[in-house]
Amino acid sequence: MPNSPSAVPKKAHSSKARKHFTVVEANRTLPLVRRIVGDIVQTHSLVTRLHHELETTIPPMAQEDVQNKLEAEVDRLHEYVTELAAVGCDLKDYQTGLVDFLGQHKGRDVCLCWKLGEEKVEYWHEMQTGFAGRQPVATLGE
Repeated sequence: MPNSPSAVPKKAHSSKARKHFTVVEANRTLPLVRRIVGDIVQTHSLVTRLHHELETTIPPMAQEDVQNKLEAEVDRLHEYVTELAAVGCDLKDYQTGLVDFLGQHKGRDVCLCWKLGEEKVEYWHEMQTGFAGRQPVATLGE
């Protein structure tokens, strides 16, 4: 399902240069980011359910209604992702609400990593390592 074109909108891109965040700046955005990401996770769950219903359990007479609702929810999901991109961070996982903020460490780009449910940005990772390479932000001071 996560790879289904109707379930996951295309990534939102901005024409302006990418913003680099400090840990303090990333944490400052969390009230807004937390709300948007919560909406994304909830809407993605609904899109997944509607997509599954459409493929498996909906009687033919109700398919058009479900398809219309699915399309509306995918559009709404895309709006949330675009809103999050406007803040300057990247959604990495629709189900868990994983988000990366572009940061810098020793002159190179890194990701400041936050996931829905975490109180603040407490981890970072190299651009190529992803979530599995998360390290505490305290190590950025080294």
